[in-house]
Amino acid sequence: MDGVFDAKVNFGASKITVYGNTSMEELERAGAFENLRLFPDNAEAPVGKKKPFWQENANLLLSGAMIIVASLYDEKSVTAILLFLGAIFIGGYTLFKSGIKNLLRLDFDMRALMTVAIIGAAIIGEWSEGAVVVILFAISEVLERYSMDKARASIRSLMDIAPKEALVRRNGREFTIHVKEIEVGDIMIVKPGEKIAMDGDVTAGSSAVNQSAITGESVPAEKNVGNEVFAGSINGEGLMEVKVTKLVEDSTIAKIIHLVEEAQAEKAPSQAFVDRFAKYYTPIIILVAFLVAIVPPLLFNGDWNEWIYQGLAVLVVGCPCALVISTPVSIVTAIGNAAKNGVLVKGGVHLEEMGMLKAVAFDKTGTLTKGVPEVTDFVLLAGTDERKLLAKVAALENKSQHPLAAAIVRKAETVGVPFRQKQIEAFASVTGKGLKGAVDGATFHIGSPAYLNEIVDGGIPSSASDKIAALQAEGKTVMVVGADANLLALIAVADEVRESSREVVARLHELGVEKTIMLTGDNRGTAQAIGSLAGVSDIQSDLLPEEKLAFIKSLQKDHGKVAMVGDGINDAPALAAATVGIAMGGAGTDTALETADIALMADDLKKLPFTIKLSRKTLAIIKQNIAFSIGVKLLALLLVIPGWLTLWIAIFADMGATLIVTLNGLRLLRVKDK
Repeated sequence: MDGVFDAKVNFGASKITVYGNTSMEELERAGAFENLRLFPDNAEAPVGKKKPFWQENANLLLSGAMIIVASLYDEKSVTAILLFLGAIFIGGYTLFKSGIKNLLRLDFDMRALMTVAIIGAAIIGEWSEGAVVVILFAISEVLERYSMDKARASIRSLMDIAPKEALVRRNGREFTIHVKEIEVGDIMIVKPGEKIAMDGDVTAGSSAVNQSAITGESVPAEKNVGNEVFAGSINGEGLMEVKVTKLVEDSTIAKIIHLVEEAQAEKAPSQAFVDRFAKYYTPIIILVAFLVAIVPPLLFNGDWNEWIYQGLAVLVVGCPCALVISTPVSIVTAIGNAAKNGVLVKGGVHLEEMGMLKAVAFDKTGTLTKGVPEVTDFVLLAGTDERKLLAKVAALENKSQHPLAAAIVRKAETVGVPFRQKQIEAFASVTGKGLKGAVDGATFHIGSPAYLNEIVDGGIPSSASDKIAALQAEGKTVMVVGADANLLALIAVADEVRESSREVVARLHELGVEKTIMLTGDNRGTAQAIGSLAGVSDIQSDLLPEEKLAFIKSLQKDHGKVAMVGDGINDAPALAAATVGIAMGGAGTDTALETADIALMADDLKKLPFTIKLSRKTLAIIKQNIAFSIGVKLLALLLVIPGWLTLWIAIFADMGATLIVTLNGLRLLRVKDK
């Protein structure tokens, strides 16, 4: 088109990006021969009344009827020939229109080859064969369109997750408006059972929210004041007020859809191979067809009509359509399925490489562990009331900013100990050691064993030292509590291993992953304790970020394909160096979505074995499709030797293969997260 200097088609997402000076109306006119309806990317699809099947495929049905009527007459009669000719023109109009255009451009695609074959059949008087080839091609196009629409529906279903309207409060008034009119800072009222329309933070109320559509989590997440909610998630029983934090086009679900569409447009290695193969394959097929048509008559006195017919059949059977579609349909389907299950795969290349992993490295904190320190042991060393002592300790720790202090405060809140009303005097933080302060007339010291060893009369006794050593051997951080130079209690804090970690690591080994490694900056004792609980095959401790990076590179030398699982921020160098970088908790964290190759949206490690299983199934189906496509071609071409290849067999071999590889690819929709 005049004014257009480039255009890119994203086949999987049904999108075209046009560069240049044109209008929507002009683009729609250019695509009119294929009945294409266009609308802007950020607009809603026009709701048109779907035509009934007979009306949508009137050409196909009329062409079929004419062939049936023609078959009642003598094949060589004028009536039969006119009916077959009519069937060829009516059924093959769109095919010829694009086929002739492509021939003029010397672009020998499937439609160009089919056009040559059908015109050739008509020239040598094979009217019935030409007409049947047209109708079979038209039927296969209808079925193929249905199959691809089914694959694309997995993305469209993502687009329909978030509602288009929301109840908003502005200036004390409540009214329902379209999501495009909602601004950052608006207060959204979300009633029980409603879908949340925009990303935001809860400002009032609480509820259990089903966010499986975004994160793949099966259990609803509790949302209270200050928690983040995502567009497309479903509110439970509570009424909530949500302050909007992102515009509709910046929401987590919008980013997921955009990244999934980009991923589907990106070529996987096997797809790139097939494209290169088809580029050389098609001219070779044209040459073979030409030689089949002329060599037997010229050198062996073969019948010209018979061998031209065989040459045309070779053209049809040689169309590389099944081969070309074999990979993209599988990649599109698999990426859509992964997104529905809360796994964001950012391209076919990552999906393929995920299926070939030999080693998986895990960051410890926040990946194999919960990333939040918890009080695991509260050991009394003197005859004191546990609840009263915990209240005093929590009151002091509440003044501290240390992460371990937060763990003690959470413990007191969990068991319902009243500590906030206690008066604290002479509070002081002792840098690198602990803290001190007066509560209820007594001076308390809380901190490391070394700090309390200086404070307690006669130092820490051996019985308490043995207990401290035993807790530290379990990978726990031990704090000692003393008051007025007396030892009162030991508090052990640890970052607890996720319940799913051991099960996930075991599942990875079952799937054939040779090595699972935990990488951490923690000391060897803590690392050993966590690593043995998680069941990893190797543990690397005391690592700096650059040492994690170096270790990933050495793993790649030993094992080839290596994945790194981390939080997407402090593990960025290792994630980037790994064959596949996998970020935990993609929902709501822009960094994870942008830096990783794959994001587990729910912060759920159990999605990792599912992703590997889906990737391997995808690889297997791609290999099946490529082998089947080439095998069918070779088999059909062998029929040329005895002269048995007919246009009917050729079209069945080509279109049948295309349909089979498409349907085979759609099997990936059935891979479940178990």
